Amino acid sequence: MSRHDENVPGLSRRRFLGAASSLAVAAGVIGSGGVAAAERLAKPRALSAVEPFYGVHQGGIVTVQQTHSLFAAFDLEATQRADVIALLKRWTVAANRMSRGETAQPLAVPKDAAPLDGGSAEGLRASRLTVTFGFGPGLFMSDGKDRYGLASRRPEALVDLPKFNGDQLVAEKCGGDLSIQVCADDPQVAFHALRELLALADGVALIKWMQSGFTSPPAGGGTTRNLMGFKDGTNNPSTRDGQMMDQVVWVGDEGGWMKAGSYVVVRRIRIALEHWDRTERGFQEEVVGRDKASGAPLGKAHESDPLDLGAQDKEGNPVIPDNAHARLSAAAENDGAQILRRAYSYNDGVGFYAERWPPWRQGMMLDAGLFFVAYQRDPRSGFIKINKKLATQDIMNQFTTHVGSAIFACPPGAREGSFIGAGLFEGLAG
Repeated sequence: MSRHDENVPGLSRRRFLGAASSLAVAAGVIGSGGVAAAERLAKPRALSAVEPFYGVHQGGIVTVQQTHSLFAAFDLEATQRADVIALLKRWTVAANRMSRGETAQPLAVPKDAAPLDGGSAEGLRASRLTVTFGFGPGLFMSDGKDRYGLASRRPEALVDLPKFNGDQLVAEKCGGDLSIQVCADDPQVAFHALRELLALADGVALIKWMQSGFTSPPAGGGTTRNLMGFKDGTNNPSTRDGQMMDQVVWVGDEGGWMKAGSYVVVRRIRIALEHWDRTERGFQEEVVGRDKASGAPLGKAHESDPLDLGAQDKEGNPVIPDNAHARLSAAAENDGAQILRRAYSYNDGVGFYAERWPPWRQGMMLDAGLFFVAYQRDPRSGFIKINKKLATQDIMNQFTTHVGSAIFACPPGAREGSFIGAGLFEGLAG
């Protein structure tokens, strides 16, 4: 028997899909997070494996996705550019040490002094730890002030995100002058790293918000599933295709000091899971545009089969509905626009909510959903272009609400002996 709420009269799948397409509501951006299916097929690496910190690009972007993530945004309180540079140097040294499974700083201190590392990861392995740093718009200009003499060096692509239809953003979950994403295959290793980096920021930057996330690869390998029960990341561009990554993810010569870096957009997307779980499976598949079990596009047999956006059923209706998430987020529907999604599910307990869609439940509900993370060469032709369409047409919006949002410029990787983001400060007096 269907679990769909039978108290809503006249609510057929096809009628609901058609009616919802005309509404301007929050974008869903759910069914495409994570890494490409080809990368998911690789066997999980050993917990002792080390992901190098130094390199042309920062780790944690095209790295095979780890199982745990912590993303934190910081507001700068320092008044001098030299203090910001000193913080980035401390962070660079500590991130490199911790990526090798070491403490953030050497532990040799007197017993009457506070330890330089809390020791919560002592004895644990590296767990493929990566630390990815980002620079927000507030580093370059804040409240109309050029605090650090960097305003002229703000990249053109580091734009303020527009307000999208249906956004219900909470200020405490948005923005930031600096960002850190820590990813690892061990949650304690990840939390230790963020905790130590936070301690190193004392007096220079204050944490503004943090979001934890998780993902669990299937025992037999393959694509992970999100909290909606669908495979997540099938249509991602392959991180093994260097030419594709240069086109979609890495900034080119146009970026100046940002060359070889990338831009990240993050969105905290709450999912009305109670509503979703009471919705019949056929409707769920029309919302996503894919078979729930196999991940295949509707009308196809295999997850890796390409979307057939022109296919029609015997009644002349599109096999993949016009307002299905898979259709609207496809590159073919967005002038070829693509982004690299590296999303994580989140579970933050429960909270009081009033739903925006029938049956309009209100009360204590799960505060859980997707922490959407997307890397791209230029957010203007990437996330913003795609999300404008999703925000107004995606039927998945009846189950999702965007409550957090931020954008950061992730500089290229650091060279040994240098520090993260060094190119931004080169040639500046003082």
